[in-house]
Amino acid sequence: MKDPIKRDGLRPKFWENVPLKNLTPLEWEALCDGCGKCCLNKLEDEDTGAVAFTRVACRLLDDSTCRCAHYEARKTLVPECVVLTPKNIADIAYWMPASCAYRLRFEGKPLYDWHPLISGDPDSVVQAGKSVQGWTVSEFDIPVEEWEDHLIDEEL
Repeated sequence: MKDPIKRDGLRPKFWENVPLKNLTPLEWEALCDGCGKCCLNKLEDEDTGAVAFTRVACRLLDDSTCRCAHYEARKTLVPECVVLTPKNIADIAYWMPASCAYRLRFEGKPLYDWHPLISGDPDSVVQAGKSVQGWTVSEFDIPVEEWEDHLIDEEL
């Protein structure tokens, strides 16, 4: 087990009792479980609005760590990257995976036991099999026309 999550500067159990709009920037970032699912390219049905995830990942996703390789510059490098904030969560929560901590909190649901804030272990999301580690393909390798060939059947 790696070192437990450092909680310096974070309020106790902020993920349970602090409204999203009142989180500090540090708490907002700590809410991310590091699964990498939000970096998967998605297809939205124009008629129904249903969102389907693909195994095709953003070109900045590091498949081995499930983290953005250029997090601070992501919006510059990938202009279409949607940066999730407390202000836009209501508009794009449906676009996030069902297991996403931001979406769960927005929907008034608790975090899963495998979330690093609950488990205390930054690797718990990977150990629980809830990350995209090792099973994505880069959008550099798959043309947009072929994304449908890489749809994910199970709910994320």
